[in-house]
Amino acid sequence: MSGEEAPTQPQPQPEQEEAPDDSPPAAPGAPRESEDRPVSWRALVLTGYGGYDKVKLQVKTQSRAPLKEGEVLVRVHACGLNFAELLARQGLYDLLPSPPVTMGMEGSGVIEAVGEKVEDRKVGDRVIVLSRSGVWQELVSVAASRTYLMPDGMSFEDGAALPINYMTAHMMLFDLANVRPGKSVLVHMAAGGVGVAATQLCRTVPDVTVFGTASASKHEAIAQGGVTHPIDYRTKDYVEEIRKISPKGVDIVLDPLGGSDTQKGFALLKPLGTLVVFGAANCVTGQRKNLLAMAKTWYNQLSLNALKLMQANKAIAGFHLGHVGDEQLLGATMRTLLDLYARGKIKPRIDSRYHFEEVADAMRRMHERQNIGKVILLPEPRKEREEEPPADAERVEKAEPAASGAKEGATEEEAEAAKD
Repeated sequence: MSGEEAPTQPQPQPEQEEAPDDSPPAAPGAPRESEDRPVSWRALVLTGYGGYDKVKLQVKTQSRAPLKEGEVLVRVHACGLNFAELLARQGLYDLLPSPPVTMGMEGSGVIEAVGEKVEDRKVGDRVIVLSRSGVWQELVSVAASRTYLMPDGMSFEDGAALPINYMTAHMMLFDLANVRPGKSVLVHMAAGGVGVAATQLCRTVPDVTVFGTASASKHEAIAQGGVTHPIDYRTKDYVEEIRKISPKGVDIVLDPLGGSDTQKGFALLKPLGTLVVFGAANCVTGQRKNLLAMAKTWYNQLSLNALKLMQANKAIAGFHLGHVGDEQLLGATMRTLLDLYARGKIKPRIDSRYHFEEVADAMRRMHERQNIGKVILLPEPRKEREEEPPADAERVEKAEPAASGAKEGATEEEAEAAKD
C-alpha cells in the first residue's frame, strides 16, 4: 500500500498557550528612515515539535531594523503549504532551525523596501519568494536573489504555489531523469502539489505516458490534468496494474514515499530507466512522530551497490530542493517555469485557501491526503476579524531588532541559513 494513505480522524484545534521563553523569529528588515518606528505583524511560529497545536499564530511587535545589503522587504500576500512543513513540525526536516521559528518556504507579495546594492528590484514589484524558512508571516526580509518577478496576470496564489512543487518536479524530470518524447513516468501521490506539477510538465513533452497513483475519488481530476492511467493504490497493486499496461515497466519513477515503495519503483524500471527519490512520506502516519513507521520505512529502504546498478542498467538519483544552493540553477529553472506559465503551458491547481488562523485545518487537510493540488495560506485576517487581533493569536513584544526567519539567540550561521 502506498504511503499516501493517512488517518482521517478529526484532530482537536490547538489551544492558546503562553509564548515560549525563547524569542520567536525576529522582525523583518525595513527602510532605514523608519527603523525607530515599531511595527506589528502576524506570523506562524513553530513553538515545539509535535501535533498541529505546535504551530501558533503570534502577533509580534518589534522595532524595525535596517535591511542588510542585498535584501528586500516583502509584504506577503499568499504562502504555500508543503509536505516538508508537516515533516518539520514533527522534527523530521533537517533544514529548519530549532523552535521557536517562523515556518514557510515559499510565498508571494509586494516589495516594500530595498536594501543597498539591490539594482534589479524596486518598491512595488510583485515577486515570488523562495526561502528555507520564515515566509509564513506578513512581512519578511529575504535576499533579492531569492525573489522572482511575477508575470502580468499571475495571481498571488499562483505565485505562492509555483516555486517548491514546480521547481522540484522540473529538476527531477528534466535535469535528473532526462524525460524525452515517448517515455513513460510513474508519479506517486499524483493529486498532490508535486504530482500535479510533474503531470503538467510531462504534458509539455510529446507522447509521454503518465501513470499516477491516487485514491479513486481523485481519478477524474488527475486524468483531466494529464495522468494517462490513474491507479487506486488503496484497492489495487499499482505494480501489477502498470505491468498489465506496460509489461516492461516504466522509464522514470518519481518516488516521494520511501521504504518498500522505493524497492518496487526500482523493480518497475525499464533498462536505462531512472528512479528519483525525493521524500519519505511513508514515515508520516499521524500528526506526531511515529518511531515505528520510521523504523519500518528505514528497514525496507532499497539497498544496493554500484555493481548491481551496472548489471541492471538502471539509475537511481536523489533530490532535495532545499540542498540546491546554486543560485544560477535555481534562477534558470524559475525563469523556465515562469515562461511556461506565461504561455499557458502550466498553471498551479489551487485546492483550498486557509487564513493563518486556520493553519491547523490546512495541515490536517494535507496530512489526511484530502487535497488535490496546492493548499494556500493567507496572511490577511479573516474578514470578521479585520478590526481586531484574532482571539487565538499570541502577542509577542520585543524592543530590539534581530534577523528575520531565525530564532533569537541563534548563531550568525543559523540566522543566515534561516533566510536562505
